Amino acid sequence: MIKKLCLSIVLVNVIFCASAGAVEVEENRLAKPPLIQMAILLDTSGSMSGLIDQAKTQLWSVVNEFATARKNGQIPEFQVALYEYGKSSIPAEEGYIRMILPLTTDLDEVSEELFALNTNGGDEYCGMVIKTAVESLSWSDRSDDFKVIFIAGNEPFTQGTIDYRDACKAAIEKGILVNTIHCGSYEEGEKTKWMDGAILADGSYMHIDHNRQAVHIETPFDKEIVQLGEDLNQTYVAYGALGTVNTVRQQEQDMNAAAAAPGAMVQRSISKSSVHYRNSSWDLVDAVKENTIKLEELEDEDLPEEMAQMTPEERQDYLETKKQDRDKIQQQINELNDQRKIYVAEEMKKRTDTGEDTLEKVMIKAIREQVKKNSFSFEPENTPTESK
Repeated sequence: MIKKLCLSIVLVNVIFCASAGAVEVEENRLAKPPLIQMAILLDTSGSMSGLIDQAKTQLWSVVNEFATARKNGQIPEFQVALYEYGKSSIPAEEGYIRMILPLTTDLDEVSEELFALNTNGGDEYCGMVIKTAVESLSWSDRSDDFKVIFIAGNEPFTQGTIDYRDACKAAIEKGILVNTIHCGSYEEGEKTKWMDGAILADGSYMHIDHNRQAVHIETPFDKEIVQLGEDLNQTYVAYGALGTVNTVRQQEQDMNAAAAAPGAMVQRSISKSSVHYRNSSWDLVDAVKENTIKLEELEDEDLPEEMAQMTPEERQDYLETKKQDRDKIQQQINELNDQRKIYVAEEMKKRTDTGEDTLEKVMIKAIREQVKKNSFSFEPENTPTESK
């Protein structure tokens, strides 16, 4: 009788511990925000300057597509990685491949690196660059996160010593979709195996005209959105070793966008008002909000000059004022953007040229279709967006 009682107690404890462990695992999973991880692999051989120009000017449109993405009511963290391949100035022993950036949330750095890209001739090894991205990046091990590779280029998908079929199969085995974007005709991309690569990794095959600009519709709201985007910079409070460098980077990427193409600065300003424009590594407002630092623990030399002489209470008040200013400006941008979306939608109905064959259009279309399979949802297009 005693033995049976002891055995029952042991079994109850085992079941309880197993249940508690399962609950803890689920709580840990929910504690981490859902992830959207995207690696962009760009052919930077000599004929691809148009592709690079599209990537520079259309990055912010793609970022803005994620502004309303949610999963189980949570806002996902958005990470981007960049690779270039096919440039002869990259050593042949490295497969003419270079990781530009690992997966990062620093969108200004992504923009900076895109604007630094140039092209020259080389061999384009699609299989090798996919394999490198799959193996080298810190991909999430959670099956319900969204992980995707976009590879764009124009030479046959079969070049190089790494079989693209093996690379694409390895990607999807880790839950990473591969979307292929052929810079040329649909038929040529199909013939040169760009379509096959996408099929093997559950992705989408697309083709674009890489030498054209996206359709931009100027609206009555654009100038004010751009001005508010510039005003946002005044709400950032740089701190620490990275503060000055990143303040300059932020301003430079504003100038890059403004000079790049019609509408690029509008889209960047909208991005700066979204949940995905985060700068806690150098901005005190974001850092305090995200609890990545404790204000009282910072040394005076880590603070901007105007805060160094303040009392602890004055510092808190100063940051709260900056936060309130930022929230107000972001709200204004989002309200104007809601009106802008309606205006653009009405204008697009009148046009036959919708720019469907540009980089941003095919990427956004694929993203909207694919993330839903991982239980992400979007607000309907042309509806109000949420600021961070």
